[in-house]
Amino acid sequence: MILVAGGAGYIGSHTCVELIKHGYEILVLDNFSNSSAKVFDRLKKITDQDIPYVDVDICDEAGLESVFSTYDIQAVIHFAGLKAVGESMLNPLVYFENNIAGTSTLLKVMKRHTVKHMIFSSSATVYGEINPSPYQESMQTGMPTNTYGYTKLVVEQMLQKLDQAEEGWSIALLRYFNPIGAHPSGLIGEHPKGIPNNLLPYVTQVAVGLREKLSIFGGDYDTADGTAVRDYLHVVDLAVAHVLALKNRLDHTGCDIWNVGTGNGYSVLDIKNTFEQVNQLQVPFEIVARREGDLASFYADSSKIQNELGWEVQYQLDDMLAHSWNWQKNNPNGYESA
Repeated sequence: MILVAGGAGYIGSHTCVELIKHGYEILVLDNFSNSSAKVFDRLKKITDQDIPYVDVDICDEAGLESVFSTYDIQAVIHFAGLKAVGESMLNPLVYFENNIAGTSTLLKVMKRHTVKHMIFSSSATVYGEINPSPYQESMQTGMPTNTYGYTKLVVEQMLQKLDQAEEGWSIALLRYFNPIGAHPSGLIGEHPKGIPNNLLPYVTQVAVGLREKLSIFGGDYDTADGTAVRDYLHVVDLAVAHVLALKNRLDHTGCDIWNVGTGNGYSVLDIKNTFEQVNQLQVPFEIVARREGDLASFYADSSKIQNELGWEVQYQLDDMLAHSWNWQKNNPNGYESA
């Protein structure tokens, strides 16, 4: 059985679909701090399976111990982390506790139960400001510009040191770029609680009338149109990358790193304008001050994951933006919708 920690969330739920599609038996662990248990009804419609889940926080050692004692866990896919850049700058201790201490607690319980396979949800922010794009896995990591990214770097280093110190660990560090989109069915997608911290849910919430206008953070970056450039990939393509990484790690030991990105950079205005064109609607916007901790531009060199795991991009930007809108217009209030 594969334990999917944070599996009720945006990326986790899409990965559950792909795991089931590839024949894995899964158990979701989530504390539902930024997700809804109602996602499981949607997942059943997609997969035709009831997915078991437990309401447990990764900081709860006793709760984790009970889970690992009850279920035959073979590997862990670890999504259970807070991820809002702005919030992380305002409340660093919360991020230290959840992302760093929570992972340490999870690893202690895994070790006690001799479960040494982990796929870790990391981030391209670990490359910091010292590296030019496209980012390659062989580059030395830098100091991330925000606290969220710093916690990802610390956990990566923890996992690498653990692998060096103890035999038998098999760990994948997946460095995400910018996942967007939704399942083509429109049944699951991204709907964060509160004000969205990521671009696409903000765009779609403006488009569906939940918010007045899109705030674009910074219009004076050294980019073609002055707005920040990112490497956007479809969340289903990202989910498939986890399945491929899991297959690889179940057959290998050690700690390895793979970027998950398309290698293409799009600006915030590119995204807004293309979203309008693809979906035939208008998104009111304003350009406001830069957000602390944001870089001007970054995108991936994805050749390593393509060559070693056979990962391929299935969806293009138009697909990502059409699927995002399909999810949002049919679920204006996320999983609270009828």
